[in-house]
Amino acid sequence: MTSPSPSASALGFPADFLWGASTSAFQVEGAAAEDGRGPSIWDTFCRLKGRVDNGDTGDVACDHYHRYGEDVALMKGLGVDAYRFSIAWPRLLPRGRGPVNPLGLDSYDRLIDRLLEAGIEPWACLYHWDLPQALQDQGGWANRDSAGWFADYAVLCAKRYGDRVKCWATFNEFSVFTLFGYALGWGAPSVADRGEHLKVIHDVNLAHGAGVDVLRDLVPSASIGAVHSYQPCRPEDDSPENVEGAALFNELWNLAFPDAQILGHYPPRIARAIEPYVQAGDMARIARPMDWFGLNHYAPLFAKADPSMVWGCGFGSPPADMPRTDIGWPLQPEAFREALLDLTARYRLPIYVTENGYGTKTLEAPDERGVVMDTARIDYLRACIAQMAEARRDGADVRGYFVWSLLDNFEWGAGYGTRFGIVHVDFATQTRTPKESARWYAALIGGALGRSGA
Repeated sequence: MTSPSPSASALGFPADFLWGASTSAFQVEGAAAEDGRGPSIWDTFCRLKGRVDNGDTGDVACDHYHRYGEDVALMKGLGVDAYRFSIAWPRLLPRGRGPVNPLGLDSYDRLIDRLLEAGIEPWACLYHWDLPQALQDQGGWANRDSAGWFADYAVLCAKRYGDRVKCWATFNEFSVFTLFGYALGWGAPSVADRGEHLKVIHDVNLAHGAGVDVLRDLVPSASIGAVHSYQPCRPEDDSPENVEGAALFNELWNLAFPDAQILGHYPPRIARAIEPYVQAGDMARIARPMDWFGLNHYAPLFAKADPSMVWGCGFGSPPADMPRTDIGWPLQPEAFREALLDLTARYRLPIYVTENGYGTKTLEAPDERGVVMDTARIDYLRACIAQMAEARRDGADVRGYFVWSLLDNFEWGAGYGTRFGIVHVDFATQTRTPKESARWYAALIGGALGRSGA
């Protein structure tokens, strides 16, 4: 069994620090063609040959759509204060606009009510990458009208769920879905075009601003933020071209969205390039008052100049002697502390860590005792949470932490071969088994699972 976890209070976290777990709709819900849900761009992408490992799809995923009650019970056992989930736009509006799907609306009523019954606060994210395919057919995020489409969808969500959901995020990881989807071609909708990417950056920022205004107007006492992937970006080496490539990549990955949304301007290396898409008044529409900054952090990025990429820069390699996970991500928990301090200084907003976790391709399955021993994940979470505690002592305004992920799930292009969950899912039977990392996390935050199993 795992070594005992220190309590959160022993690490210096106050009693009102928020502890949670995160998932996203496409990655866990399944029921892709049930109860009126329309297809999303990721349903389409999964069916492109060779784009997702093993030809995996999100058709069933973790079947959270049907098994949400079991999953809420797991969270109650963990002792989490909050659950960050996303709402599937194509489940509520199968065509993206127009007729509403009442069965889709009902499904989130059931989830939200069950969470509240369990004493778990619902944190809803409006968009986690699953644009309705019908809207992609009209240009998707490269169509400036998309900001209005998103605002209408936000109105529907706010009016239906705002009586019970008070904590809202507009988008998850703006930079990742736009870079992968429109510059690198690695994700839905599989475009690699610099002009399209610039249009999408700006249109998504406009949509964010419109969503904030909707939530502020329709949800009394709403706490509103946005979720950004922020990873310290370092050059692969000290050559001038790679130093400049990393600086540009840093703007595309880390700054293009929060700088526009919070500071009211684009970072300098992309500001001139994006000017043709910016109309009078746009930056004021984007930079709306925010209550918190959502941080998804896993590892530092290493970048380089790369003429084969549409921006002339791309991912580089970490130093040869830097430890890595078996999915190739650098292991440097101190970069987490660096990110928290940098964000506090730059944006002056309270920070909620909305994702942090450890992915592996190593086979994780219950042994003959029913134990899933995931020591490497525990070591990573322990180190990151210690760095978060140190960052708080050094002045970082961090108020909550959500582990990624509650469940093993569909990991986008990696399919089901990479596992991030603190709860093991047997995808053939949908059996859930808390891993030792779940017991460790529960012990940290005072959940019953930790008391009974650690």
